[in-house]
Amino acid sequence: MADASRLNLTNQFLIAMPGMADGTFSGAVVYLCEHSEKGARGLVINKPIDIKLKNLFEKVELSLTRDDLAEAPVYFGGPVQTERGFVLHERQSDVSSPYSSTLTIPGGGLDMTTSKDVLEALSNGAGPKKILITLGYSGWGAGQLEDEMGRNGWLTVDAAPEVIF
Repeated sequence: MADASRLNLTNQFLIAMPGMADGTFSGAVVYLCEHSEKGARGLVINKPIDIKLKNLFEKVELSLTRDDLAEAPVYFGGPVQTERGFVLHERQSDVSSPYSSTLTIPGGGLDMTTSKDVLEALSNGAGPKKILITLGYSGWGAGQLEDEMGRNGWLTVDAAPEVIF
């Protein structure tokens, strides 16, 4: 189905409607990092888990010297790859990302990095100023998100970085 007016929800918030049947997403706000005809990928940004960033850094054998981040929570990003970290952060430059595995999110001024080098930069006092780290992500197959929206599972609104950070 090659439709030029196809819905693209990249850089949007998905807000779970009160009738959301899936308990995993009940009350969730998801930031959509990617949406195409192949599916969608995003991060739940409002479900902190009981791990602080300083503890996460200890687990990957890095120190975190930034006091502004040490006590910040790690979030449940979604039910896919929950053993893996996803770092949502403001874009570092107008060129390419300095990190080895980064998805540049069109229109939002944000990147999502999955490589450890972003954590290493943060532990050295460098790296992005504003970050949100999740374990896991939320994913939908081709047409799945559109189907859920058609059944009033989600409300969409324009994303705002100040809400995320």
